Amino acid sequence: MLQQRIKNLLNLKTYLLSNSEEWLHVQELTERNNAWFTQAFIQAAIQAICVEYLDEEKLVAFSSFFKPVEHTDATKKVGLVMAGNIPLVGFHDLLCTYLSGHEVHIKLSSKDDVLMKHVVLKLRELDGNENSFQFHQMLKGCDAYIATGSNQSARIFEQYFEKFPHIIRRSKTSVGVLDGTETREELELLADDVYLYFGLGCRNITKIYVPENYDFVPLLQAFRKYDDLKHHNKYRNNYDYQLALYILNNQKYMSNESILLIENKSVFSAVAVLHIEYYTNPQELQASLISNQDLQAIVGHTYVPFGAAQTPAIYDFADGINTVEFLNSL
Repeated sequence: MLQQRIKNLLNLKTYLLSNSEEWLHVQELTERNNAWFTQAFIQAAIQAICVEYLDEEKLVAFSSFFKPVEHTDATKKVGLVMAGNIPLVGFHDLLCTYLSGHEVHIKLSSKDDVLMKHVVLKLRELDGNENSFQFHQMLKGCDAYIATGSNQSARIFEQYFEKFPHIIRRSKTSVGVLDGTETREELELLADDVYLYFGLGCRNITKIYVPENYDFVPLLQAFRKYDDLKHHNKYRNNYDYQLALYILNNQKYMSNESILLIENKSVFSAVAVLHIEYYTNPQELQASLISNQDLQAIVGHTYVPFGAAQTPAIYDFADGINTVEFLNSL
């Protein structure tokens, strides 16, 4: 059973990397449904999934940690409340639950109800079992839940699912730590961490920490890698709105016309804005960041490598909560 599920996932990978007319049409329809899901960013998400999650060697090794349910009477109904901030963001939960052998019951986000639904239906078709994946407008009657959302929705999930085994994920973001010795290549990789998916993902860098007297010119020049984003209507509207606020409030800022850099203590920033903060003691900074519950990832020379924030490994569990152990415990 487990071996067959692995085979199905590998066949799904082949489909995701194909130029199937059906698959290309779904991607185009996805962008029409949600302008934040551009073709370039859809492809970035697909590539990350295929390289990190659906590589045969990685998938086989990862699957060895599961205690698959092989008998129907032991199968649980696991409800997945999926987010929709970036394309296919709930795929890892889908992967883990499918490998566990439990039934997958899904509440899609309205922001990603075209692309994700198609991928799930394709996997169900490969699996051949109509009960393996089911969609719901409201998730009721499940034995366990994995829900991802904002801090506000997380409080609702906690109340709604409190009597059941659950994983509830809240708003998170990521930061970068620079020391001033970064190469042009590293700064361009940092641009991927900042700009990919318009900065809407929990693994997007929304703030950087820099030493005093840091020279921002090389950084802003390297960030021109994403100059095209300034022509995206929704992104540009956010940029113009934030710029107007800074001008009206007489706040100092830096810009390369595709992003605004402003000094701010918060690790969360608006779309098209990157917060900056200066530091003097790297050890104290590291201690404060590691203990910060709002952070999903930290990027820098002694942290996650530049450019790797949006390509988490198959073992990188969101919020540090081991989904495999959770599913094995049901």
